[in-house]
Amino acid sequence: MTKTILIRDSAIGGNKPFVFIAGPCVIEDQKTTLAIAADLKELTASLEIPFIFKASYDKANRTSVKSFRGPGIKEGLEILNKVRSQLDVSIISDVHSVEEVKRAAEVLDIIQIPAFLCRQTDLVLSAAGTGKVVNVKKGQFMAPWDMKAVIEKIESQGNQKILLTERGASFGYNNLVSDFRSLAIMRQWGYPVIFDASHSVQQPGGLGSASGGQKEFIPVLARAAIAVGCDGLFMEVHHEPHKAKSDGPNMLSLRELKELLPRLKQLDSIVKK
Repeated sequence: MTKTILIRDSAIGGNKPFVFIAGPCVIEDQKTTLAIAADLKELTASLEIPFIFKASYDKANRTSVKSFRGPGIKEGLEILNKVRSQLDVSIISDVHSVEEVKRAAEVLDIIQIPAFLCRQTDLVLSAAGTGKVVNVKKGQFMAPWDMKAVIEKIESQGNQKILLTERGASFGYNNLVSDFRSLAIMRQWGYPVIFDASHSVQQPGGLGSASGGQKEFIPVLARAAIAVGCDGLFMEVHHEPHKAKSDGPNMLSLRELKELLPRLKQLDSIVKK
């Protein structure tokens, strides 16, 4: 059984029901972000599923220099703070540099280290030093047992509020594969483990100038992760994924999510009974 990590009014780990982390890939504008967050809160509240909102103020890791990155840290954090205060939800977002961490920590409940940056020692230590909950996404190039060293970096700063996220491993070119042994392996160190069902179906660079994805497999992998016994589940969600400015091919629509979430809750209750 993993530790229980408290995040405002929610608790993740310790054999508690799974926490759902969701939102659009990137902040497109304030109106869209608030609307998606409000609908997600309403849906999760109706199902009594703990909810954390996620959207990025800057997607620094884009395939093309022409790709939409978001509004940037200043405007982005202002929008996330409005979501947090107006809807009373916890917020998670990515940081990409040491210089961002202090400003981001003033708004975020959870600081997320992106997969490509999970080995960046200074960034990890800086995030840990805030005392905030730190979620580290396992790099596509990392074995699950390699994450023990990342945990030790965070613990070295006196921070034991750690979450680990599985998001698939590189499998040849433009493809990822999920090894569900990873969830069990990473949980052995006692910290909650999250499964990222969206980025696990991503096809990095698969569209040439952008990443592709196989969103039809999100429900399949999400059910598998819940059956293994993960502590949290992450999905990118949008009202109109085909119009999303980032990661549309690996996003679910709100309509699709409404069909899936009740089944995931039912499966989670069986697994953790």
